[in-house]
Amino acid sequence: MDRSYLKDILDQVAKGEVPTSEAMELLKDLPFRDLGFANIDEHRNIRTGYPETVYCEGKTPEQVAAIMDGMRGNNSNILGTRASKEVFDKVREIISEAEYHEAARMIVVSKTNKVVSEKIIAVVTAGTSDIPVAEEAAITAEMMGNRVERIYDVGVAGIHRLFARMDRIRAANVIIVVAGMEGALASVVGGLVEKPIIAVPTSIGYGASFGGIAALLTMLNSCATGVGVVNIDNGFGAGCLASSINQL
Repeated sequence: MDRSYLKDILDQVAKGEVPTSEAMELLKDLPFRDLGFANIDEHRNIRTGYPETVYCEGKTPEQVAAIMDGMRGNNSNILGTRASKEVFDKVREIISEAEYHEAARMIVVSKTNKVVSEKIIAVVTAGTSDIPVAEEAAITAEMMGNRVERIYDVGVAGIHRLFARMDRIRAANVIIVVAGMEGALASVVGGLVEKPIIAVPTSIGYGASFGGIAALLTMLNSCATGVGVVNIDNGFGAGCLASSINQL
């Protein structure tokens, strides 16, 4: 349940257009709706400004479809993360306007493309292999009303590629840096800009990268100031944090 939905109900009650008893019925699902196998947090949008997001891994396609169907009536935009094509196909049977972003493994149900902030969030990747995580971050930020600039494949193995795009990176208000292997790109960017950086380690790399732990430790040990780090492959978390900073 988003703020606009709640405000509309309260305005109608104040004007005498909707009886109190009917308003109570409309609001009965606050603070959550019990589906038996899941409790939809209808109050989250009002508390945080963002609706609950469905983490699809570990849920059956039928469960994901039912949850997203239950959410769509009172929320402007709905996100499903870590979604397979099989899960999307089941959701699409119920919600025809649902879209699937294969690279990011995300399901999007968008009722509004309203831009809340004109300031830019830059999403920068070290390599092409990091793009799926970067796209999860970028799409999340866009769905939360931000403008996103994508700058991909500019890692330290060919650092001249990064320098060629520094004007675009410096124009951003918040920078998300996504990197696997040794994860050095976040420190490099952190030493070149005056904006907050959200570093996202990815699980991309050979054996000694330990599934992203090497990149995570590099980013946590960054000598550059102003670099914060989220969990391995957590593009969604980076997108949410970037949005919160960008809309302050």
